[in-house]
Amino acid sequence: MSILMKGADVANAMKEDLISRVECLKEKGTDPCLAIVRVGARPDDVSYERGAKKRMAAIGIECRIVELPEDIPQDEFIREFGKVNEDPSVHGILLFRPLPKHLDEEPIKAMIDPEKDMDCMSPINIAKVFAGDETGYAPCTAEAVMEMLDYYQIDPKGKNVTVVGRSMVVGKPLSMMLLKKHATITVCHTRTVDLPGVCAKADILVAAAGKARMITENMVGEGAVVADVGINVDEAGNLCGDVDFDAVEAKTSYISPVPRGVGSITTSVLAKHVVRAAERRSEMK
Repeated sequence: MSILMKGADVANAMKEDLISRVECLKEKGTDPCLAIVRVGARPDDVSYERGAKKRMAAIGIECRIVELPEDIPQDEFIREFGKVNEDPSVHGILLFRPLPKHLDEEPIKAMIDPEKDMDCMSPINIAKVFAGDETGYAPCTAEAVMEMLDYYQIDPKGKNVTVVGRSMVVGKPLSMMLLKKHATITVCHTRTVDLPGVCAKADILVAAAGKARMITENMVGEGAVVADVGINVDEAGNLCGDVDFDAVEAKTSYISPVPRGVGSITTSVLAKHVVRAAERRSEMK
């Protein structure tokens, strides 16, 4: 019988540790603070922001929202971001991307303080993730997959792990994090020959391609662990993952649903990053 990997269970387990760490920080005079920078008001950004604020409040982290107009000029955007970046009371920054098309995010990647970069925008943090240096901040979604595997005591060591998707948000960094845990990694994409056959050989299959229900029953081996990172909207307007859950579930040993799976953990990882950043700043004092 397949075990459902629920994001809420993972997030709740992380919450107790983070609350304790925040209390310690406050006793030492440090109030952890996250600044969320949002340009415009895309519904998915606003929805994630709402969840992030709720998660930060539950843990005791201050959450400031910096809302900028959608038509803000590049130079003004850089100035406003710089104010947040240089604010000593802010320990972590989350910038919602993609930005409106008239804005170039490359200068922001270069200027963001790596110690405040909570979702791996900075080239320095990207390099640390690829080098296996855990002092960097990995993308929250990629790290959420690792938190889920750890909570359910699924050790990637020596396992054949297939990651479908090669983005810098999930696929590539997650592959490096799994490699650090001694997994044998295969990264698949749209040009992979015999994608179903490659996926079916995996002990652990991570779907992160961004295509609704693309992982079908014939692509999953008996007893495989399946982590679904996809967030899609089907023809009926319902949220669904990259995995055809109903067709695949019976073949798996563990599987994460969409919604209420990996996505439910990302705000907890964000909080974890803010706490780490505040702890490091406190130690430097």
